[in-house]
Amino acid sequence: MDRGHNPKATANRALIGAAPALQAVLRAARLVAATDATALILGESGTGKELLARQLHADSPRASGPWVAVNCAALPHELVEAELFGALRGAYTGADRSRSGFVQQADGGTLFLDEVAEMPLAAQAKLLRFLEEGEVRPLGAGRGQRVDVRVLAATHRDLRTRIAEGRFRADLFYRLHVIPLELPPLRERAGDVPLLLEVFTRELAMRHGVAEPQLSRALIARLGRHHWPGNVRELRNMVERLVVLFQGQRVDAGDLPGDWLAAGESCGSGDGDVRLPAQGLSMDRVEADLIAQALERAQGNRSRAARLLGISRHTLLYRMRKYALDG
Repeated sequence: MDRGHNPKATANRALIGAAPALQAVLRAARLVAATDATALILGESGTGKELLARQLHADSPRASGPWVAVNCAALPHELVEAELFGALRGAYTGADRSRSGFVQQADGGTLFLDEVAEMPLAAQAKLLRFLEEGEVRPLGAGRGQRVDVRVLAATHRDLRTRIAEGRFRADLFYRLHVIPLELPPLRERAGDVPLLLEVFTRELAMRHGVAEPQLSRALIARLGRHHWPGNVRELRNMVERLVVLFQGQRVDAGDLPGDWLAAGESCGSGDGDVRLPAQGLSMDRVEADLIAQALERAQGNRSRAARLLGISRHTLLYRMRKYALDG
């Protein structure tokens, strides 16, 4: 759990780029920040969901209040309700003192629930009640207490699939899904890679107190073709490796780690992976067939199918409708 009062310093670290998809999210976030509306931040791991949540808090009227970030996946299932909503002494075995929960600690500020899809169903019911009533009841308490908290949530899961599996409450989904903000994966904004490389190289060289390496055009071009399954986080980690190992030196594409290059090629990021038949082909037929294959391999999980195809879930749904594959 992260509890702090100054998220502005790190809010913009990875939310850099001119890609229209990213800029659309950032424009929406600026509008949302000025309100108390609940927002659900969606996106693959490494796209910067927590950074966007921090920016929403930092740009909001609650910026001077507490910032409490909770990784729901890291909470012990048997203690998740006590961790979130607090507990009185003796409320459960081992409760030798009363304690406030993360909700109470965020009073007057923002509570960020990361990986909200991993929250147990019982805790989901209490969270829904809190969102609807603005009141929280600690374990063992006879009555609730009012708190003033803005809730932001994030997940990389397909919540509609979790609902169908009986693992997430539909009513909580609709309560959280007031304003969805979906961050695009890095592979869908490859034009931002050179700018991210420049910013991260400068930032990480300063952090480590070393001279910046000089990235060759061939290296930048090669990184621009990478599939980036780990998104901006993976890119930043790669830059940190280059900064540390090539201090003040020129770095070329051949200096990239072999295992990393192989992984990138397996994702289809190299040149010439697909050959056009001599007789030509129908792009619509190829696209429809690939979508059908991805859905079959993902056993109908649309988010997973979208990841296999290297597109966003929104784009996949659009193309499924286009080819009448949504039946």
